[in-house]
Amino acid sequence: MDGDSGDEAAAAQPAPPGIGTRTLVFALVREDGTVDAGELYSVAEALGMTDQQVRLCVKRLVAEGRFIQEGRGRKARLHAAADPAGAIAPDAEYVRHAYRQDRGLAPWDGTWHLFAFAIPETARQARDALRDSLLHLGAAPLQGGLYVSANAIGEIVEAHARHLGVLSSLTRLTSRDLRVGEETEPARLAALLWPLRQIAERHEALAALAAARLEKLAGPDLPTGTERLTYAIELAAAFTAAMEPDPLLPPELLPRPWPGAGARALAARCWDALAAGDGEAPGRLRLFRLYDLG
Repeated sequence: MDGDSGDEAAAAQPAPPGIGTRTLVFALVREDGTVDAGELYSVAEALGMTDQQVRLCVKRLVAEGRFIQEGRGRKARLHAAADPAGAIAPDAEYVRHAYRQDRGLAPWDGTWHLFAFAIPETARQARDALRDSLLHLGAAPLQGGLYVSANAIGEIVEAHARHLGVLSSLTRLTSRDLRVGEETEPARLAALLWPLRQIAERHEALAALAAARLEKLAGPDLPTGTERLTYAIELAAAFTAAMEPDPLLPPELLPRPWPGAGARALAARCWDALAAGDGEAPGRLRLFRLYDLG
């Protein structure tokens, strides 16, 4: 193969999503709560990070009390002072719900869940936090202070509002008759309210990455331990990037074909292939416990 062909092959590989140094450290926490610095520096190098970036990140995490460092340099070991599970993966129950939808186990009953609130400027921080919670749960804004979801998230929203001290300002209702302007058809309403094209593109990127890594894992030249660790981090970052902005609309409201279910299936196959490393490091990461949800 000549140089030009090699360049074309490299260009054909999907680019991994941007991964921060802090995210990398959290992702490499093993089941025993430790991070091996040798693995950390090796994977960081494979992802294009410098040793200086890693050193500064570790120093900050130790200063914040998130890790305790034992030893120095590549021979060091970091001990997690608190479980950093949430730093890399989306909420576990959210992912479980996605896989239930993919299997046809969570059909839509046609109900829209609406939330309204009017919180004064004096409680601006609570107002913003409640709005962010609704958006994080996949609700879409209809107009000022009014949000809609196709999923039954009411109990979660109410718990957030109670925690923020603004429950008395929250109104919940359900309807099977939602109209925006003159539009009433549910699938067209979903396309109007949520950025489905951008969400689909993230799932397509996840599918491309998972397929490329599966091909590598099944090829004649088996990846090294460092390469497998790198694949695991890349896959986790791409999975999170695809899932976090996804409102997990019921399949009845999505265009067909929709790439979400296929991307998640490919990701699950890739996790299985990485975990089947006969005791190699990837299978000992907490990441595998977090993503073993399909």
